[in-house]
Amino acid sequence: MKTFKDNAGRTWTVSITVDAIKRVRGLLDVDLLEVVGGKLIDRLITDPVLLCDIVYAVCKPEAVAQSVSDEDFGRAMAGDAIEHATTALLEELVSFSPSPRDRANLKRVLETTRRVMDKARDLVEQRIESGELDRIAEEALHNHAGSSSGNSPVSSVSIQPP
Repeated sequence: MKTFKDNAGRTWTVSITVDAIKRVRGLLDVDLLEVVGGKLIDRLITDPVLLCDIVYAVCKPEAVAQSVSDEDFGRAMAGDAIEHATTALLEELVSFSPSPRDRANLKRVLETTRRVMDKARDLVEQRIESGELDRIAEEALHNHAGSSSGNSPVSSVSIQPP
């Protein structure tokens, strides 16, 4: 069992069991066993809302005992709390796997994913520190200023809705 603290100072215990997997399937229609293929890991790492929903479902008996709704739980999840919850969930999923080979493979997938994400963060930091992002922004502003007429605001035609 792994634990993490939310931003309200509450400690949560993440324990992946058959019961927890069934609860996540029933509440969210997400199969935690898909983590072995690697696709679910990507979703969990890139979608903090989904991750927090899953962690809440895993911790739901504890949340009910503490009278913490999913909204209350979500309000206390940001920043480091999400990172710690992610680590707890993924490490518990590795431990749950009944096959030693699957555990070893899943552990390697997690390590590789963390390494790649760290490299991506390093690259972003390097681009910021080198001034490359500033140059790109300046070029974009210069190119836009050169193609627009005077000081008029950007045309609403050029603004695309999300």
